[in-house]
Amino acid sequence: MLFLFLGKANPLEEYQNKLTINNWAEDDRPREKFAKKGRSALSNAELIAILIGSGSRNESAVDLAKRILAFANNDLNALARMNVKELCKFKGMGEAKAISILAALEIGARKQQATALTKNQITNSKTLHEILKPMMADLPHEEFWVIYLNKANKILSIEAISKGGVAGTVADVKIIFKKAIELLASSIMLAHNHPSGNLKPSNADIELTRKMRDTGKIMEIEVLDHIIISENGYYSFSDEGML
Repeated sequence: MLFLFLGKANPLEEYQNKLTINNWAEDDRPREKFAKKGRSALSNAELIAILIGSGSRNESAVDLAKRILAFANNDLNALARMNVKELCKFKGMGEAKAISILAALEIGARKQQATALTKNQITNSKTLHEILKPMMADLPHEEFWVIYLNKANKILSIEAISKGGVAGTVADVKIIFKKAIELLASSIMLAHNHPSGNLKPSNADIELTRKMRDTGKIMEIEVLDHIIISENGYYSFSDEGML
């Protein structure tokens, strides 16, 4: 028998539109799925849905999470670069939900940093990048960091020296080497980020690196490397024979 629905919504569509997570099979609900199958069984959208907590009358928390991820090209690093105001532009997102998402992503970044720091010894540019990437790769502005090392290349201190705008930041040679003397550092490694994603060093980057290297020779504090970090990877002055 054929039914025609004139002027009214299809009852099946209307039911589906009102379907919430509570109506899903228990194994499909994010929290229950997490408890039964473990965190690795959940998709990124399902994990974010747990942080969001609840959706709206017309959209589940999972669907909202999928919409947000789609906007970020399903890239968690891109999502981490968003701010509370940007997330709140999505219908169904409030400040508390936005902060929950960004806080969770920050915890993930700090965990990655803590794991890298357990090595405590830097022997190459890859290790340096592993340590600094969680702190620098997602920044919307440039920052300049210095790692101070002892004779065994073990970390004495990691310092954020300066913050700048999207296009650049300033690194004061005097401040950097004053700290090195205070720590009795034998060597230092330099790093700054490029929010644009471009890893090619600018003329200013090259000139600064030379100035740091030459000052280090005078002070008997070797500059082992200077890396540029972006979401696309890193550039090492040492690896490229620029030191």
